[in-house]
Amino acid sequence: MEDIAKLIDHTTLGSDVDIKKIKQLCAEARQYGFKSVFLQPCRVELAVEQVWGTGVHVGTVSGFPFGANNTETKAAEAALAVAQGADELDMVINVGWIKDGRWEAVEADIGQVVHACRQAGAGREISVKVIIETCLLTDDEKRQAAMAVKGAGADFVKTSTGYMGPGANVDDVALLRAVVGPDFGVKASGGIRTLEQVKALIKAGANRIGTSAGVQIMNENI
Repeated sequence: MEDIAKLIDHTTLGSDVDIKKIKQLCAEARQYGFKSVFLQPCRVELAVEQVWGTGVHVGTVSGFPFGANNTETKAAEAALAVAQGADELDMVINVGWIKDGRWEAVEADIGQVVHACRQAGAGREISVKVIIETCLLTDDEKRQAAMAVKGAGADFVKTSTGYMGPGANVDDVALLRAVVGPDFGVKASGGIRTLEQVKALIKAGANRIGTSAGVQIMNENI
C-alpha cells in the first residue's frame, strides 16, 4: 500500500473548501505519505506551509475546469502558483480548439504553460500535467491530444477534471499509455474511489492517480 500511496495526488478542488479542509488534506497527506496535495490556486501558499519538509508535493491547477482561458492567462496563473511554491501543475487543454482541429494552437497553448512553469521554477523540478478531458473526445482526438501533450514538453497526460462527466476508465488509460509510450506520465483521475479501481488503472498504465478518496482507498486493506 505504501507504493500506491506514492502514486496518489490527494485532491480537493471544490469551490466551498475552507481552511480547515485544506489543513486536514495536508495532514492526511503527511500521515499516509501521498505523493502530493492538490488544491485551489489560492491555497498554494498555505499548503506549502503545511507540508514543508515532509516530502509531500504541492499541486494546483491552471485553466480549471474548462481549459478555455486565453493562453496568457493560463501561463500567468501557472507561473504564479509555481512562484508561490507549487511543484505540480495540472492544466486543462483547450477542448474547443481540439474540436476545431487547431492542433498547432493546442500544442502551443500547452507549450507556453510548460515554459512559464519552468521559468518560474528557477531550476526546481516542476511536473506539468495536461488534462485532456477524455469523456469529451473521440478516440482519435484522445490520441492526437496525447501526442500534443508530449510534443509540447509536458510530463503527464491526464484523463479528466471529474467535472465534465465520466472520469478515468481502464480503456482510456490503456489508449493513452499506448500513444505516449512506457516512459511518459499518465495520470488517471475522476471518479476513482476504490482500491480495486486504482489497481486496475495502474495495471492499464497509469503511474499517477488523482482522487479525493485517498484515505478511504488506503484504509480498504485495514
